[in-house]
Amino acid sequence: MASVFIQSEQRTIDNPAEISEFLKPFGIWFEQWQVAGRLSPDATDQDILTEYAPEIEQVKQKGGFVTADVINVKSDTPNLDAMLQKFNKEHTHSEDEVRFTVSGKGIFHLAPEGGPVFGVTVESGDMINVPRGTKHWFNLCDDRHIRCIRFFEDTSGWTPHYVERGVHEEYSPRPPSEWNRSFSPEPS
Repeated sequence: MASVFIQSEQRTIDNPAEISEFLKPFGIWFEQWQVAGRLSPDATDQDILTEYAPEIEQVKQKGGFVTADVINVKSDTPNLDAMLQKFNKEHTHSEDEVRFTVSGKGIFHLAPEGGPVFGVTVESGDMINVPRGTKHWFNLCDDRHIRCIRFFEDTSGWTPHYVERGVHEEYSPRPPSEWNRSFSPEPS
């Protein structure tokens, strides 16, 4: 289940209705879709797109998206660290970034105009958008796995526009539940 952490206030929001209310003034959609019992563990990308076709069509209509695909990032994904370097620095996009998390877990950190910087931890069943032009960055959680349906307005995808001297360096990439833990490596 999703959670929002506002680091400057040391406040966590776990209730889905409260998360939705908190995000709404920033133009951020938050929904939860049914996951349990809908997919087998070995579901292909096409299986996912077929199973969620009604929800995908609704999001396409709502946001003017023309296409959707599935991304599956795992700890053994080739060049994972290089891929993650594209997302873990503060940036914006010229279109909304919309993700439905099928499995795994990650954190969207957002720095909206007129609001505090906050992290939204998304897990299986969570759908979120980051509105065009909103400063944000993304980190995977410790298991380094996330599988998502992505939506695009342009079939060529989106391009990050990096922010000079972004605030991302002032915030932890770890999920809020781990922010009070020591981060030194465990002895082997």
